[in-house]
Amino acid sequence: MTAVPIQDLVAFCDRLLDADAFNDYGPNGLQVPGPATVATVVTGVSAHQALFRAAAAHEADLVLVHHGLFWRGDDLALGPVAAGRLKLLFAHDMALAAYHLPLDGHADIGNNALLASALDADAVTPAFPHGGRPIGAVASFGGDGLAVGDFTARLATAVGDRPPLHLPGGPARICRVGIVTGSAADDVVTAAALGCDAFVTGEPAERATALAQELGVHVFAAGHHATETFGVRALGDLLAERFGVAHVWVDVPNPV
Repeated sequence: MTAVPIQDLVAFCDRLLDADAFNDYGPNGLQVPGPATVATVVTGVSAHQALFRAAAAHEADLVLVHHGLFWRGDDLALGPVAAGRLKLLFAHDMALAAYHLPLDGHADIGNNALLASALDADAVTPAFPHGGRPIGAVASFGGDGLAVGDFTARLATAVGDRPPLHLPGGPARICRVGIVTGSAADDVVTAAALGCDAFVTGEPAERATALAQELGVHVFAAGHHATETFGVRALGDLLAERFGVAHVWVDVPNPV
């Protein structure tokens, strides 16, 4: 097993994801320091105690997530939840790194690009700017597209055999699909302006039902967690391939 300076791993991720280019909702990169070198990386979607306990069981040196511990607008004073999470990291000498919008928007290992690939799209174009860069995608399906039922089944398979919530409103066949994983229901307005027949996100919003009908676009909510497992897992695999560290993907189930 190879041990690599943690600065080398984090610097690689920062460069690869162009982390400084995003005006994000929280800090990207190393959030909590730990050991000087890393032999085992554990990846997961969100930073919380269940993931940290699993990471400790795998003797992780670095926990790498999409949703980190610190968010803009949070109280600067640590509450019991934040303190409990930090205690686990400190007790097991584990570092924490997080990449949010940069890991949504990457053209190769981003959540949206990989979801589009899992849907077997014929073409993928970056779209949906947030924080200074496009983070989403428009996926195109050739010919006369896909029947709504066929697209729904394909999406369910892509996110781990999880049937999505479908808010109908679009045409009988789907040729162009806007994709913004996570919590982005209002981006259906942008999807309609881009000529999409459907829009895929993670979490639904009450207002999206009427928007789907009035904009003439199907909305699919396939799960915030389920749509954002792609990028961080791919990043962990890439670190293992490039640096020779061990990578363990830990999927803590989340129905949302």
